[in-house]
Amino acid sequence: MATGYSRVADLNSLYNDIYEDAVFVAKETSLATRIVRTYTNGKGDQTRTLSEYPETTPQQVDEAEDFSNPTRFDKTALATLTPYEYMSQAILTDRRAMTDPQNARNDIANGLGRDMSEYIDEQILNNFSSLTGGTLGASGTSMVWGYLFAAQSILRANKVPRPYYAVLHPYQWHDIAEDVSVAGSSAVNAPEFQDQVMREWYVSNVGGMDGIFVSANVPTSGTDAYGAVFNPWAIAFDLRKDLTLEPERDASRRATELNLSVMFATGVWRAAYGCQIITDITTPTS
Repeated sequence: MATGYSRVADLNSLYNDIYEDAVFVAKETSLATRIVRTYTNGKGDQTRTLSEYPETTPQQVDEAEDFSNPTRFDKTALATLTPYEYMSQAILTDRRAMTDPQNARNDIANGLGRDMSEYIDEQILNNFSSLTGGTLGASGTSMVWGYLFAAQSILRANKVPRPYYAVLHPYQWHDIAEDVSVAGSSAVNAPEFQDQVMREWYVSNVGGMDGIFVSANVPTSGTDAYGAVFNPWAIAFDLRKDLTLEPERDASRRATELNLSVMFATGVWRAAYGCQIITDITTPTS
């Protein structure tokens, strides 16, 4: 005969586990396709090329002079986009579908779509490191407001038209947001701006920029990130085939393939229309 206390712990092996709905891996909200030059009028493998016209130079002429120095208005290839197809797949067995109490097929389709959407966002933002309009900051430096203003000034001096968008890594934004918050060691004399940062930890525009966005999909290298300030024409996204989910039955395996595919191209379009901002993104502690 066993002696001792009668405890709940002694019955643990007899209890059924309680399973909540499975959760998806955290994903960043996609934004890149909304702030770059986007094309949706092409199909197939044809490349897309952007050409640039030459600049004409006005010249003084004398009275009755027969002007004989015309500009050759030829086109020069500036950039080319080459599309590629991308795909991901999951295989759902019949027994998994019958046994899993959750809606496994819909969850898999949702997960494939979310992952592909983030991949597209990352590929577009990866072009930041190829912008040639100017480079602010350097490896290991801290992000400051001056880099945003300097980037705007450079673009304006180079006659790049507005709108200007800025996209920063969350830790880049943290550095400059802290400067105008009670957590920072300094403050600017702009109470309304400070209030907005404190309320939302985000501002939609500042200093003439038409939008400031924060994304964890900004390209990184080691402990540095490549943010950017740019006109939408600086980068292009060329969608050739939209996200397509196709199920395919594999009877001999007693399973269903879920195949997700998309076809697109992305690259710098007018590289001088954007400035890159390189700064440190060490995880903040305060």
